[in-house]
Amino acid sequence: MYYSLKGIIKHIDKNYIVVDVHDVCYQIIVSHPDEFHLDETYLIYTHLVVREDEQYLIGFSSLLEKQAFLSLINVKGIGPKLAINALSMTSPEMLMKAISSNNITYLKRLPGIGAKAASQIILDLKGQLTGEKGNPDQYEDVKQALKQLGFKNSQIENVLVQINEENATNEQILAIALKKLRKK
Repeated sequence: MYYSLKGIIKHIDKNYIVVDVHDVCYQIIVSHPDEFHLDETYLIYTHLVVREDEQYLIGFSSLLEKQAFLSLINVKGIGPKLAINALSMTSPEMLMKAISSNNITYLKRLPGIGAKAASQIILDLKGQLTGEKGNPDQYEDVKQALKQLGFKNSQIENVLVQINEENATNEQILAIALKKLRKK
């Protein structure tokens, strides 16, 4: 219904901004309120969420972020608030890269995204991004191999979250992870 709004930022909160559009102020939930500055004019892409008991606007600083959000809310079990919270800890580019590289470890680090949701995101969205079927177990297989080599869970998680190689095999991901682990 509302594609975008152009107006002056009148208030910034930790989860939302208030935009004055010709003397009508809109409260808009955004992923990164710190990207906005008071009394400056912005074009904000929007998505209106209508529920039985509430209505609210979600805003985006770019079309790419809006597209990432719309993709996320089409995943089974991911609602608008969970999607915007997840986007608050990443960029659309990093999210898409993690999905296209099957990096379930990266996705699980996002707020509210557990193993089941991360797997579902990869299964549902990888095909849309790359035309290939997603494999959410790929990084879990590498994680198990690194555990067998004696590395700790925390070390493994910290390294795997950094690896987003598209179309990489388990062996290639394992080699990159080992190289990074040996540097530490």
